[in-house]
Amino acid sequence: MSSAGAPAANGVAAARAAVGENDLAPAPGAAPLRRMVAAQAVFDARGLLRNGEQLLLTLIIPVLLLTGFSEASVLNLGNGSRVDFLTPGIIALAVMSTAFASQAIATGFERRYGVLKRLGATPLSRSGLVAARTVTMLVIEMLQLAVIAAVAFGIGWRPHGGWGAAATVPLLVLAGTAAFSGLALLMAGTLRAEATLAAANLVYLMLLGLGGVIFPLSKFPPGMRGLLGLLPISALSGGLRSVLQHGTGLPWRDLAILAVWAVGGVVLAARTFHWD
Repeated sequence: MSSAGAPAANGVAAARAAVGENDLAPAPGAAPLRRMVAAQAVFDARGLLRNGEQLLLTLIIPVLLLTGFSEASVLNLGNGSRVDFLTPGIIALAVMSTAFASQAIATGFERRYGVLKRLGATPLSRSGLVAARTVTMLVIEMLQLAVIAAVAFGIGWRPHGGWGAAATVPLLVLAGTAAFSGLALLMAGTLRAEATLAAANLVYLMLLGLGGVIFPLSKFPPGMRGLLGLLPISALSGGLRSVLQHGTGLPWRDLAILAVWAVGGVVLAARTFHWD
């Protein structure tokens, strides 16, 4: 090759290298699963926090119940501090609000309007959608627990249990989340949206009154206590109260009840859920 051709060849090679390093050609394909799950979780969390009705259900009502019944002695909560009794129950109520009532209502209307069907046509798989919803619930619950704990500390809450509670409480919350989530998907996947709205609110109010959240189970007739103790909200509030108020170890019975509800709800939801 002549000396005049060498610079030209070198220039072509340099141009090809530059194009290779800055290739702007389309590269179709789905994003990694973790990025899709994270994006969907952020989208769901923003939508939930911007919805006034859902925010009222998941955050404002539990805080109002905590402050109102802690300061007003309209209920006989037995011996000890009122806020020490109420705070574990309100934490359980917050978990139920997010994992059950809020999720059931939102999923029911998303199913009615075809949102779930359209999400099923995206690269995000069903397992990815479930993972994103789970991450969203856990993020919202962390926010709830932080706010409730801050308010409770401000009005005199003094939890017990030491470092053992740091491991036991998250385990109970996760088990409760799984139990209520299974029930929410079972309801939202089988009933019409309007029926889901009515049923979720009715069950929410019934469990609030019968699940040991505000009223101690000891206040109910002896024949009812055994049955009420098997409810998921009773197991969650009772387990949290055992740890945070009485400083006991892991409440195995309550954890087992939550596990049975979680497995049963998830299995039934998986078999009966309709996406449209």
